[in-house]
Amino acid sequence: MAAPRILALESSCDETACAVVEGLFVRASVVASQVELHAQFGGVVPELASRHHLTAAVPVVREALARAGVGFEWFDAIGVTEGPGLVGALLVAVQLARGLSLATGLPLVGVHHMEGHLVSPFLGDADSPPAEFAPHLALSVSGGHSELVHVQALGRYEVLGSTRDDAAGEAFDKAAKLLGLGYPGGPVIDRLAADGDPTAVPFPRAMLGSRENLEFSFSGLKTAVAVYVDQHGQPSSRQALADVCASFQAAVVAVLVAKLRAARRRVGTSLVTIVGGVSANSGLRTALAEAATRDGFTLRAPPLRYCGDNAAMIGGAAALRWAAGLRREPPVEVYASLALDEGRARDG
Repeated sequence: MAAPRILALESSCDETACAVVEGLFVRASVVASQVELHAQFGGVVPELASRHHLTAAVPVVREALARAGVGFEWFDAIGVTEGPGLVGALLVAVQLARGLSLATGLPLVGVHHMEGHLVSPFLGDADSPPAEFAPHLALSVSGGHSELVHVQALGRYEVLGSTRDDAAGEAFDKAAKLLGLGYPGGPVIDRLAADGDPTAVPFPRAMLGSRENLEFSFSGLKTAVAVYVDQHGQPSSRQALADVCASFQAAVVAVLVAKLRAARRRVGTSLVTIVGGVSANSGLRTALAEAATRDGFTLRAPPLRYCGDNAAMIGGAAALRWAAGLRREPPVEVYASLALDEGRARDG
């Protein structure tokens, strides 16, 4: 059976994206970022995000088609993110997908945003071949999500643990704001941490008392950074700032790695993935690679270009769903909130 050919659209938050995929092979991936737009506000402003999507959506589709060198007649279907996300933002790609479907006759495939991230480590392109999607344990750390997911098969997901308050990505952004580092916080903290002492500040590691507890909590760590700044003031030198960043990052990484190792022991899988925006963090990647060697499991992570929100991962998930016959009626809706293990993600 030929690999499904998918035109994929993504606009769930602050990235407008389009991709052309064939199965899990990415022929073209275009992302229009809104980082500079939202940086001045210290976070995503939903109304501004939606307006930017309106102006960027058609150009990214045109660019993706041009890069891939194909027309609409080449595709089997259109894949689009239907949730979770900002409703106004989601509607832009969904309405564009609906319009393209009516104009071309191509059917629609709705994709859960987090399912797209779960597929991302298996994507391939001209730089590296795709891998076969297989059962695994995923550490999903994307924006407001920190979850441990047992992927039993496509559409069959068991969330073993999730965040009770701030997710890891949110903690990075809030800590960066407290330290005057701007938005988004993850990349700049990661860069500074490379030159810092991770033992300089004894930041807390929350919820590590029991191996049975696979939940996350990072609000206390964020508060600890606020207390540190209140007591000591802003770091007075670049080295002092690097030490605080390294200590903060080490606390986040220690919790994520410990929870993942405990979850792997529980489910017994030999394949582990890390996905989402925080999966680009170099400290986390290094620590997980060491854990993989120590515990004897295989670790897969997406290339950096597929860690953040993108349409390639949505196209890959849509292609897998199309090939497996996991399509729904109505084919596409919009969901501000949708748990990964709810019926629409599980049952098709």
